Amino acid sequence: MNPSKQIDKEIAGLRDWRGETLAEIRRLIHDADSAVTEEWKWMGTPVWCHDGNVCAADAHTNMVKVIFFKGAKLPDPERMFNAELEGNTRRAIKLFEGDRINEPAFKTLFRAGLALNGAKSKGKKPAKLPGPGASQRKTSQERKA
Repeated sequence: MNPSKQIDKEIAGLRDWRGETLAEIRRLIHDADSAVTEEWKWMGTPVWCHDGNVCAADAHTNMVKVIFFKGAKLPDPERMFNAELEGNTRRAIKLFEGDRINEPAFKTLFRAGLALNGAKSKGKKPAKLPGPGASQRKTSQERKA
């Protein structure tokens, strides 16, 4: 089965808000880059690539997690990242039931990941990007605690 069909199957199998959220993430990624490639890696993880891995998304029991592989190098002025903030490479966005995705900010973040991959694949330094915005944006679940 090709990766896009596996991702279709994954989304269809999640018959709650997590499936809707994963489908929304996928739509935003394709809106941001119509040439993005979908892959199915690590025994069941949807991954979106263009000149290398950009991000992956996983549905967990109580959340959907989007991991940007080079997120620590990406600007995040809208404070989308709320997980894995301590590392030198990755950053993640944890989405819980009821959370809304800031669509323009998500697309901007994804496009920044594309630009970073594109510059590295051509052996150039990426365009000057503002420093990473390792933020502490709280999810609805964290706000309730």
